[in-house]
Amino acid sequence: MQRVYDYAVIRVVPRVEREEFINAGVIVSCQGARTLVAAIALDPARLHALDPHADMDTLHRHLDAIVRICRGDADGGPIAALPARARFHWLTARRSSMIQVSPVHTGRTDDPEGLCARLMARMVLPPGPVRGA
Repeated sequence: MQRVYDYAVIRVVPRVEREEFINAGVIVSCQGARTLVAAIALDPARLHALDPHADMDTLHRHLDAIVRICRGDADGGPIAALPARARFHWLTARRSSMIQVSPVHTGRTDDPEGLCARLMARMVLPPGPVRGA
């Protein structure tokens, strides 16, 4: 059965004034499957190509907070206690900070459990070799 989902790509913008970013994760909401999940894969080499002095520890703490908020963990703070859809909207709100998200995109899937991994492979992880090359 096809289910509607929303997703946004998590971006790390190490120097906001330069507006350069790398994709570092995804947030996926599928109400029909009662799913709100985030996955993170921050590539240190790509980050340091944009800013050799980027604070990896601080970025990891903030990115990990997104995952905790999606899961609704008690240590995710008051936002983690909100209903899943409210958490998704809070996480995807536009902001000017080192961690930003893309506009929200909508799609349909018959495999909501594998959706996050597929989006990570397509939008965040380094591309594989080109076939036929």
